[in-house]
Amino acid sequence: MYLCYIDESGTPDIPGNTSHYVLAGVSVPVQYWRDCDKDIESIKSRYHLVDEEIHVAWILRSYPEQNKISGFESLDYNQRRYQVNAFRTAELLRLQRAKNPSLYKQTRKNYQKTEGYIHLTYIERRGLIREIALALSNWSFARLFAECVDKIHFDPARTPKTIDEQAFEQVISRFEQYLQVTGLNSPQKNFGLLIHDNNETVAKKHTLLMKRFHKGGTLWTNLKNIIETPLFVNSELTGMVQIADLCGYALRRYLENQETGRNLTLVRLDQPLQNGECLPTRRSSGRG
Repeated sequence: MYLCYIDESGTPDIPGNTSHYVLAGVSVPVQYWRDCDKDIESIKSRYHLVDEEIHVAWILRSYPEQNKISGFESLDYNQRRYQVNAFRTAELLRLQRAKNPSLYKQTRKNYQKTEGYIHLTYIERRGLIREIALALSNWSFARLFAECVDKIHFDPARTPKTIDEQAFEQVISRFEQYLQVTGLNSPQKNFGLLIHDNNETVAKKHTLLMKRFHKGGTLWTNLKNIIETPLFVNSELTGMVQIADLCGYALRRYLENQETGRNLTLVRLDQPLQNGECLPTRRSSGRG
């Protein structure tokens, strides 16, 4: 039995605010999932991130407040949190007085999304992601499936499927074929279960797609080994879905900006998504 954890990076909308859309699935044999989860939780614990979601897009951003605090790096975690929160509270009050509701709303959202990581410097946050990526690279039993769509070359007139539907079909097909091939010399049939980051709109769409695939197969293969429709879970509570988030984000940032661990760049919180550790992958034009 294999579990495949799925998450997306970028937006499937055209044009949207990203040039690429990536759907990534990380598969592990069911007997290893607990060990994998413990690996990730152990790393998070060292950074005082127990019960916090690992969302790479928000972790690897510049937090301007930290640069305004004298001796920030020498403070302990509790002092850092206190100082950053003081700056942020003052800034939100300033924006309220300035009567700029749109900027206030966006700033408040930024603060909420990054609140769990404000006690870590950028170097520490980058180290956190490196450690998690290294742990993943040592899981010799794990497999990564990903569809990366360059929206610039995606032609809706040539396919009845939307970008996210095509990406889902591709990942499902590859996971199914992996289960079939690896089970050829096994006395028992390999089965697989999909575990997807929860999104109400995506959940309904992908559930209906899976029902269709179970009946008539995908463009590439019949489904003989993947069971049921995807299970949709809250990524904040499921560490392994967060690993899929890391993989998808890293792949997208490599394709969009050729970013690797050696050339990460900082952006401010009010700018688009930024850097991630990554490995190259096949680029899809979106033509199927």
